[in-house]
Amino acid sequence: MKFKTLSVVIATLLSANILAETAEIDLPSMVVSADFRPSIAQETPVSLTTIDSDTIESRGAQHIEDILNLAPNVNISSGASRGQYFQIRGIGERSQFAAPINPSVGLIIDGIDFSRTGGAATLFDIEQVEILRGPQGTRYGTNALAGIINMQSKQPSDELEIHVETGIAEYNTRNIGIAIGGPLVDDKLLGRMSIYSHQADGYIDNKFLHRDNTQNHDEITARGQLKWLVSDDLTVDLNVLHLNIDNGYDAFTFDNSRNTLTDNPGQDKQHTNAFALKTDWRASSAVQLQSAVSYVKSDIVYSYDADWGFAGQFAPGLFPYIGFEQFKRDRENYSFEFQALSNEDGRIFNNSTEWVIGLYHLNQDEDLDQNSDFGIFGASVLKNEYDTKNTAIFGQLDSHLTEKLTLISGLRVEYFEADYSDSNALKIDTSETLFGGKLGLNYQANDNQLLYTSLSRGYKSGGVNTDANITPSQRDFDTEYLWSLEAGIKSSWLEGDLNTNIAVFYALRRDAQVKSSLQVGPAFIDFQANAAKGKNIGIEADLDWLINHQWRMFAAIGLLDATFDEYDNPDLLANGIKISGRRQAHAPAYQFNLGGEYYFAHNWTFRANIEGRDEFYFSNSHNEKSSSYALVNSSIDYKNGDWKVTLWGRNLFDKDYATRGFFFGNNPSTGYADTNYTQKGDPRIVGLSVSWDY
Repeated sequence: MKFKTLSVVIATLLSANILAETAEIDLPSMVVSADFRPSIAQETPVSLTTIDSDTIESRGAQHIEDILNLAPNVNISSGASRGQYFQIRGIGERSQFAAPINPSVGLIIDGIDFSRTGGAATLFDIEQVEILRGPQGTRYGTNALAGIINMQSKQPSDELEIHVETGIAEYNTRNIGIAIGGPLVDDKLLGRMSIYSHQADGYIDNKFLHRDNTQNHDEITARGQLKWLVSDDLTVDLNVLHLNIDNGYDAFTFDNSRNTLTDNPGQDKQHTNAFALKTDWRASSAVQLQSAVSYVKSDIVYSYDADWGFAGQFAPGLFPYIGFEQFKRDRENYSFEFQALSNEDGRIFNNSTEWVIGLYHLNQDEDLDQNSDFGIFGASVLKNEYDTKNTAIFGQLDSHLTEKLTLISGLRVEYFEADYSDSNALKIDTSETLFGGKLGLNYQANDNQLLYTSLSRGYKSGGVNTDANITPSQRDFDTEYLWSLEAGIKSSWLEGDLNTNIAVFYALRRDAQVKSSLQVGPAFIDFQANAAKGKNIGIEADLDWLINHQWRMFAAIGLLDATFDEYDNPDLLANGIKISGRRQAHAPAYQFNLGGEYYFAHNWTFRANIEGRDEFYFSNSHNEKSSSYALVNSSIDYKNGDWKVTLWGRNLFDKDYATRGFFFGNNPSTGYADTNYTQKGDPRIVGLSVSWDY
C-alpha cells in the first residue's frame, strides 16, 4: 500500500460522518510504577515521559525503538536489527562488541533487569512505558546513571479479558497475537498470558544474494502473570517472559543505500527465559514489606559480514579481504531485593516523615565466544568471562516540613565486584564502593501545581577493555559520576483538560566513560576510558491538551547542550581530532514532537504527529554527523463494539535518516579510504491492524 492510497483513504474517512456523535474523552491519568511508591505522573517530581498502550497500538509499534522519538532528550543507537542502545540527555552506550559493558540507561521489564539486553523490549501486551530522565541512583543504582526505562505489562483482572490482534504491513510484515486474563480462582488467584509473533522481511535488498529478507524480523514474545491474593494484606505476583528472536543483520553498504552486497549476512538472535517473583505484605498499619526475586537466562548471537561484499564484485587487480565476525554471549542474571516502607501509622519524626529502607543483590554472569575471520589479515578466537556482583543498601525519607513543602533525602551505597578472564591470559579483578542519592524539595502550591527541585548523584561502575593490542594502562577504567541539578513545575489547568510540564537541568560528568576506537588493518580497537569531563544542560517541556470533545493536542520539546570540557585522548589528537569543547555523541541539540487526535465521528479517531531531532555526532572518536530530520506519522481508528481496525503509517514522507554511523576504510575500490558509513532508520511503512476485545 502506497502513501497516495493512504491519503485517499484518510481523506474519504474525514469527509464522512463528520457531524456524527462523538464519544466522551478524558486525558489519561498515568500511574508511574518506577519509583518506590506508585504515583500519578503529574505528581511524580522528576522529568518523565509516559507512553500508553493506545499510543503503542496506533503506531503499529513492535519494539521500543518505534516509540522513543516521543520522549524529549532521548536517543537510540542501532548497529543491529533493532535499536538496542539508549541515550538520555546525551549519556549512554551506542554499541557492544567484544568488551562487556555497564549501561548508563536502565531497562526494566516487569521488575526484571534487562539493562544490557535492549532487544528484549518488545511491546505486545505492554500497558505503558515510563522514561525517567536524570540519575535514579537511590532506586536503581549503577544501571541508572542517565535514567531508566520501565516497561509494565497489562495486569490480570478479576474479570475474563481476551485480546486478539493481527496485522499486515509493507515489507511482508505480519503479526498475530492473543492475550487472555481473568480469575483462575474467584477472589484468590488471577492470571494473564499472551503470545505474539511478529515477522517481516526488513528494509534491505541484498543484490548479491537476490534476497529482500537478510535484515528480517522473526520475533516471538510470550508473557505470563499470576497474582495470588493470599489475604487482604498479602499479595504474591509471578511474571514470566519468554523471547525467541531470530532476526537477520545486514545493514551497511558502500554507498549508504539500502542495497547490500554481502555474501554472508549476519544474525541478531536472542533466546531468553526470565521470571520475577514479588511479594507485597501489609504487615501492619505501620509497615509494608516487599520482596522481589528475578532470574534471566539469555543466549545471544550477534554477527555480521565485515567486508560487506564478495571478491568477485571488484575489478581485477583489487584484492579485498574477506571478513566475518560472530559474538556468542550467554548471560545469566539473578537478583534479590527486600524493602520496608512506612504505612500511614509508621511515619517517624512526629508523624512527619515517610521512609523506605532496602537491601539489593544482583549477580550477572556473561560468557563470550568471539570468532573473527579477516581472511588475508588472519583469524582469531576470543573467549572471555565477566562476572559481576552488586550488593546495595538504600533508603529514602520523605519529610513533610509543612503542609505543602516536602524534603526528599535518599542514599544508596553499593559494593561492586567484577572478575574478568579471557583466553589471552588476561585476568582483572576489581571491587569498589559506590554511592549515590538525591536531595529534593517538592512544593505543592495547590491541587494543580507541583514545583520541585533536586540534586542527584548517579554513578556507573568501572569496567575492562579486552583487546590485546591496547596498552596495559588501558585495560581497565574507573567509575563515572554524574551530579545533576534539576528544577521543574507540573501543572494541571482548565479543570484537568490541560497538563503541562517543564524541567530544566544542569549536570556535571566526572571521569566520564567514553568509547574511543582506532583502526588497525580491517579491524577496530574499541576501548573505554575515563577521558573526559562534561556538562549536560537542557530543558524538557510537554503539554497534553483536550481542547474539546473532538480535538486533543500534545507536544514536547527537548533542548540539550552536552559538551566535553576536557577530553584526554592523545591518539585522536595525533590524527587531528579535537573533542574538547565539542558536543557529545548522540546528543542532538533539540528534539520535538507535535501532534494531535481528532475524534471526528462516533467511534472514529484520527491521529497524526511530526517528530524530529537535530543533527548529532555518531561517535566521540571522529567528527562525522547525522543529518537533522523530521518524521510524519498518522493513523485512523474505527471501533465498533469489541472490534477495532487501525490503518497506520510511520515516516509517511519516506525520509532517510541515520541511527548509527562509523568512519573507517572498508571499500577496496577507494583504497580503503576512511568514509562515513551509516545505518538507516525505518523507511515509510503503512499497515493495517485488527483487534478484538472481550
